[in-house]
Amino acid sequence: MSETPSTPSALSIPRILELLPHRYPMLLVDRVVSLDPEKGIHAVKAVSFNEDFFQGHFPGRPIMPGVLQIEALAQAAGLLAVEALGLAGTGKLVYFLAIDNAKFRKMVEPGHLLDLKVEFLQRRARICKFKSEASIDGEVTCDVEFTAMIEK
Repeated sequence: MSETPSTPSALSIPRILELLPHRYPMLLVDRVVSLDPEKGIHAVKAVSFNEDFFQGHFPGRPIMPGVLQIEALAQAAGLLAVEALGLAGTGKLVYFLAIDNAKFRKMVEPGHLLDLKVEFLQRRARICKFKSEASIDGEVTCDVEFTAMIEK
């Protein structure tokens, strides 16, 4: 059975690497559980003690920086936008324009699987607004709305 564009689907790492320009150490999406261009994306970041940022944030009490949680959500949103707007293979990038209503609610530590859920609030050819939330086992760690611009 062939897959239609609105059918939720998972993405493998090779496909994620095709769609995002990010690479180690800045690639913060390890797996896409489901992606429905009409509804949203559910991705996962496996938080490992071996992440570079844990060396300094904080020695003896490793905590994933909130800004990196937002970056992980933004990368998931980038995957959603690229798939929903048919930008795969065009070389166009998705850039942050605004971050709104960011709230950090729970610490993210090594060993956690961080669920990244993003949906469109507004979708246009060049500007998109997103609502997103990161969570661990159903408990929200961060929620944020942001706006992104697609490169001309």
